[in-house]
Amino acid sequence: MKKTILFAAILLGMTTISQAQSIRFGVKGGINYANQNGTAITLNSENYNSTDAITSYHAGLVAEIKLFENFAIQPELLYSTQGATYKNATQEFKNELGYVSIPVVAKIFLNKSLSLEAGPQASFLLSERNKFDYKKSETFEFAGVVGLGLQVTNNLFLQARYGVGLTEASKDAQTKNSTFQISAGILF
Repeated sequence: MKKTILFAAILLGMTTISQAQSIRFGVKGGINYANQNGTAITLNSENYNSTDAITSYHAGLVAEIKLFENFAIQPELLYSTQGATYKNATQEFKNELGYVSIPVVAKIFLNKSLSLEAGPQASFLLSERNKFDYKKSETFEFAGVVGLGLQVTNNLFLQARYGVGLTEASKDAQTKNSTFQISAGILF
């Protein structure tokens, strides 16, 4: 299934690029406000009754493929950290997951500077940092993202985006990632 989704995304990307009016590349980065939500969060036979969000970061490459005057596709290749702080009556620990994320968003320009963005995101787990030996995170996550973009100048942009995990982030605990991102970037 993962290979089918990846193949379909590559095929769609190649078809889109061949029909594009203009392509611009750039870089972006920003902060994440990430949390994990779910039911029955049980780790190491301990029940954790709450999670708190963590502040982390994301950075990477971006391309804007303008297909029409008011419509573009924006694929990205990002390194993004997500996770949560878990709490129960006796302990607290921070679980930070490092992903390579590939969002592909459709951008609908509402005017010359404001755009509405929405699309899928595939993420692959690269690293996990926490305060105990817990290596049961899923290595693939599929999410949906939605947000707003603001074109400040011809090259400088700002984005606010919310992503919600559609697949579970852990094999044992029924948790899903959710992330609010604020980004700044430059298109060349």
